[in-house]
Amino acid sequence: MTPSPVLVQIPAFSVAGIAVRTRNSDESNPAIARLGGLWNRFFSQSWERQLPARGGDGRIFGVYSAYESDEQGAFDVTAGVAVAEPCSTLEAEPDARRVDIQPGGYLVFHGEGDMPQMVVDTWLRVWRYFAENPQLRRRFATDFEAYEGPDQVAIHVGVVL
Repeated sequence: MTPSPVLVQIPAFSVAGIAVRTRNSDESNPAIARLGGLWNRFFSQSWERQLPARGGDGRIFGVYSAYESDEQGAFDVTAGVAVAEPCSTLEAEPDARRVDIQPGGYLVFHGEGDMPQMVVDTWLRVWRYFAENPQLRRRFATDFEAYEGPDQVAIHVGVVL
């Protein structure tokens, strides 16, 4: 049985890395999907080691931000690592981008298995959970995936409390 999500309070923090703009409908079409290319570039160019201002516990993050509207609209995805403030070393990396995670309540959904399918399956659980619990509202400000190993993810979805 899949565990229920857990509500946690997350303090503000920043993630730096590289980003793309996409939408869920694009990601279901391999001809125009961008997320696979983002992650391939992140790892093939060793971005997790290029960010000298790196802080936190060394986990890799996928941050969803700049939502156009809701899960149907466009949004940015940043593949990166937590960075310490200030992050002036990013200026030396022209493709690098920093995104600030908003503090607040997040529902955390855990996934485990083979990449990338386990991430897809976990997001399907997220969408199903919110469809079945309409009293809960997503913030659509920042959401993030925290990779806790090569086969584990914790998806944090911002909620209105």
